[in-house]
Amino acid sequence: MSKQNAFSREDLLKCSRGELFGPGNAQLPAPNMLMIDRITHISETGGRFGKGEIVAELDIHPDLWFFACHFEGDPVMPGCLGLDAMWQLVGFHLGWLGFEGRGRALGSGEVKFFGQVLPTAKKVTYTIHIKRTINRALTLGIADGTMAVDGREIYSAEGLRVGLFTSTDSF
Repeated sequence: MSKQNAFSREDLLKCSRGELFGPGNAQLPAPNMLMIDRITHISETGGRFGKGEIVAELDIHPDLWFFACHFEGDPVMPGCLGLDAMWQLVGFHLGWLGFEGRGRALGSGEVKFFGQVLPTAKKVTYTIHIKRTINRALTLGIADGTMAVDGREIYSAEGLRVGLFTSTDSF
């Protein structure tokens, strides 16, 4: 049986409620912190490293919550939200692969911001290239990612790391 390779907004909301991968497993955040509207492609192979790829989108509307507070009179999407979306997608990929545990961002290597998302934009596209998946005492996903707004790349992150934990008591 083949795995689902695209996910709608409703699918992602199910994941945020813990209904997609089962209780105690990878979960996306609920709105407003869910920074993804759909996953248009997810695979176990492909991508720059041949180990998996995720392409996801976020529709931009001038009334998104962060534009009202970041910054008053100069609205722009906070860069940390785009970075968080990339971590969200690496964790989602681990759950989609069938690994157990709750996802936690563990860091990244180099992050670069060279553009911005304004309220006039239409769509953000995230592309994640899985570099490595480790499943030992800790399940760990390592990936590189980019974020584009209306087709123009504006962020990049290398070495995005997300772990899955069956218990976060000592984390």
